[in-house]
Amino acid sequence: MVNVERLSEDIRLLAREAGQAILRYYGSSDARQAVAWKENATPLTLADRDAHAVIAAGLQRLTPDIPVLSEEGDIPEYDARRHWTRFWLVDPLDGTKEFTKGIGEFTVNIALIEDGAPTMGVVFAPVLDLMYWARSGAGTWRQSAGAGPERVYSSERSATAGRIIVQSRSHPSAELEAYLATIRVEQRISLGSSLKFCWVADGRADMYPRFGPTMEWDVAAGDCVYRESARDGRRQTPFTYNKRDLRNGSFVLGA
Repeated sequence: MVNVERLSEDIRLLAREAGQAILRYYGSSDARQAVAWKENATPLTLADRDAHAVIAAGLQRLTPDIPVLSEEGDIPEYDARRHWTRFWLVDPLDGTKEFTKGIGEFTVNIALIEDGAPTMGVVFAPVLDLMYWARSGAGTWRQSAGAGPERVYSSERSATAGRIIVQSRSHPSAELEAYLATIRVEQRISLGSSLKFCWVADGRADMYPRFGPTMEWDVAAGDCVYRESARDGRRQTPFTYNKRDLRNGSFVLGA
């Protein structure tokens, strides 16, 4: 039987290992070298490729019986994965645009999905040496460079208070502006990658609205970090996993 606490520790170490693979390219001319342009017009860099290889090998070693769905791996057809009740969902380098621009807000995302929901999630920002992790029933945790782990909680503001909004640095939209015009906004923070989920999970922000498509691997680890950030029970989110179409619709996280 798998020791989930030990597995969580191993996944955090694996995320750090993938982060080190990415940092070998960060800040060099290779950081902007695209191996290929994917169908959705996003770049696949050498760092994406190497981080995927590290994670795929590590998960095969740790949990050879659990399938892996990675943005940079082969994506099985729905008929091949529809009966999966447990699988890893991975984005080896989330925030490739920030990475190629030399902005250190990109992350390594690894999540375990069980029965359609994330039960373990790790988000690691290698440039910031900042890690968030969570698992079902064990809360959400953060570890900054040189500091020990600390449990963090999402905020609970009154209904009349202004909201601190965290939004995508690379994906502005007219729909977002229209939505924000309907609520009281105290502050807006632009940020890359799944760190936006983490800022809501640790109370730095109250809401993360996103109007535009994301993929399941973009959100899964951050979703877990947010879900487990309540002081009692779990936060609710709109996400489901292993859909026929792996894209997500628009969402507003937090309140």
